Amino acid sequence: MQDQALFTTPVEPLLRGALEVEHTEHGVLPQRLPGWVRRQFPDEFLSMTAAQPSGVRLAFRTRARTVELAVHPTRTIFVGFPPRPPGRYELVVDGRPAGWAAASGGHLRVVDLVTGADDLRLGPPGTVRFADLPPGVKDVELWLPYQEVTELIELRTDAPVEPAPRRGRRVWVHHGSSISHGSDADGPTGIWPVLAATAGGVDLVNLGFGGNALLDPFLARVIRDTPADLISVKLGINLVNTDLMRRRAFTAAVHGFLDTIRDGHPEVPLLVVSSVYCPMHEDTPGPLVTEFADGRPRFRVCGDPAEVVLGRLTLGVIRTELARIVERRSASDPHLHYLDGRELYGPADHAEFPLPDELHPDQSGHRRIGERFAASAFGPGGPFALPGGGGGEGRAPRPCADGAGPG
Repeated sequence: MQDQALFTTPVEPLLRGALEVEHTEHGVLPQRLPGWVRRQFPDEFLSMTAAQPSGVRLAFRTRARTVELAVHPTRTIFVGFPPRPPGRYELVVDGRPAGWAAASGGHLRVVDLVTGADDLRLGPPGTVRFADLPPGVKDVELWLPYQEVTELIELRTDAPVEPAPRRGRRVWVHHGSSISHGSDADGPTGIWPVLAATAGGVDLVNLGFGGNALLDPFLARVIRDTPADLISVKLGINLVNTDLMRRRAFTAAVHGFLDTIRDGHPEVPLLVVSSVYCPMHEDTPGPLVTEFADGRPRFRVCGDPAEVVLGRLTLGVIRTELARIVERRSASDPHLHYLDGRELYGPADHAEFPLPDELHPDQSGHRRIGERFAASAFGPGGPFALPGGGGGEGRAPRPCADGAGPG
């Protein structure tokens, strides 16, 4: 921004979609889980996914024509996996895409999934820059990469910035696995929960955590305590590919998870969603094993379908059980609903858009899932539709802490 007046703005008051902000040596780190969870359950993988700002954005109003964000990202690569491209920072101006950029510099975390080795290689901070924005006052959203831990240092612009006004949109809190987190989407506005939230006219708080949709009691407590007008929980794939529990424990855990959410949100529309179609886990239990051949990962299912009668979980078993649980509970909970994930992405969709790694959809799959969810949940007659039809502007969100709370 040479030869221009420079305005530096703290980023914390502009953040939307984070539950908490951690202050660091150089700036702030948006967190999607509160500190008490990270202290109570200091699992490194969960902590990493919670610090990856899926669904988190800066929202501000400005006349600026140039916007720079100083950041210190931490990228993760897995030994044996093809390196992922740097995460995209995507700009949206007055609701329309206005470009994307990647940050230089940053730390690099190298993880070996076979040995468990974790090597952090330090690097310098970087900057993302957007120029030639439209003239005049405009509302700007700067979406952060869903797959990179992102420390925010400062926002620099050529005109003053103020937080974007809140428009009374409903807050949708969503919990799910890596597909909800973002998996192989092209960028942060292309993940299916963001696509669905945009179509539904709601503000998203994304509690999708890769590999960690495991019915953890602390996650139910987080949802219970988070201001929400709409709630969805997408369950299945992680429970199968980790072979975490048997059907008896699963049923009780789902009831406990929903009971805890209802302690804080007794009448909020609550949608239980089962997994999308995944051929290798439809009828075969986990665990899932990652192998390597020719320098590329291969996934192999180790379970025996004959052991389903002994209580082993498959996606088919989980869908049947979730439908049964919701049907029974909805007799006394009219705001509880169920959606079969195959209605979002089923066998015909798999034939059209196969899962590239047999687990996660690509951008075409995310788009299909987001469109289908928006039509089913926010459309007329859907569980998230406003009275009188539509899913857009509604009553104001419940109050939350300044800066870090849902937007």
